[in-house]
Amino acid sequence: MKSTGLLSILTFSEKRKEILFLLQENPKTLSEIKDYFDVKSPEILPRLKEMETANMIVRQDGMYRLTSLGKVSAVYYKPFLDTLTAIETNEDFWREHDLAAIPDMLLSRIQELKECRVMRDEHEHIYDTHKAFMDNVLSSTRFMGFTSIFLPNYPPMFLEMARKNIPISIIVTPNVFFKIKSEHNAEIEEFLKYKHTSFHVYDNAKIAFVVTDRFLSLSLFFKNGTFDPRSDLVGFDSSSIKWGDDLFKHYKENSIEIKNL
Repeated sequence: MKSTGLLSILTFSEKRKEILFLLQENPKTLSEIKDYFDVKSPEILPRLKEMETANMIVRQDGMYRLTSLGKVSAVYYKPFLDTLTAIETNEDFWREHDLAAIPDMLLSRIQELKECRVMRDEHEHIYDTHKAFMDNVLSSTRFMGFTSIFLPNYPPMFLEMARKNIPISIIVTPNVFFKIKSEHNAEIEEFLKYKHTSFHVYDNAKIAFVVTDRFLSLSLFFKNGTFDPRSDLVGFDSSSIKWGDDLFKHYKENSIEIKNL
């Protein structure tokens, strides 16, 4: 049976949903609403009437505005839609990977990643993808990263950024730490001398990510325990970066800082 209640008012019509969010910003006249949707009165009046009947909006002094119920619905409905968007837009990424390394408090804020998109390395374009990543890193004014895998070109890159007075914080797992200490000891020793750098070790986590003032790049492991080196979830908007900042803060607060080797 088709629902005829409040849920149907919000979910069964894209136009009603858009009216709800439009009026959340400011009350509007009928003319302003028609101009916004680029429609004539017969096309929009039935939607407005339906929302009035459901006590979502009211017309007062020639202006359509949200009722108290409409305001509450808008406040809670928007995050719900954003959550669905964030999941559905990158559905394969979330379904294929192990999400255990993402704390519940941040997984519950997944709607903040709705602008993120999956960047996938194809064999024939792998150099171009890596170059784009490095260009974004090297043009950043701050850098924070966590890795549970060892990449030999990263320690020299971190040191070069430190030499340029870029604030940089790194968290690695024990295995990666001992690998770096064994093969890049001199570079890490110099890295630790700078006041704008920090180096931490976290017990273990199946994740790798970078967050800067420009972007967030998130890599995960497949559910079978192997690292996915080809797919990154990348976002350049402020919400994605804030989410990445909080993810890094979570790991930093639970890690051990290395001040000298």
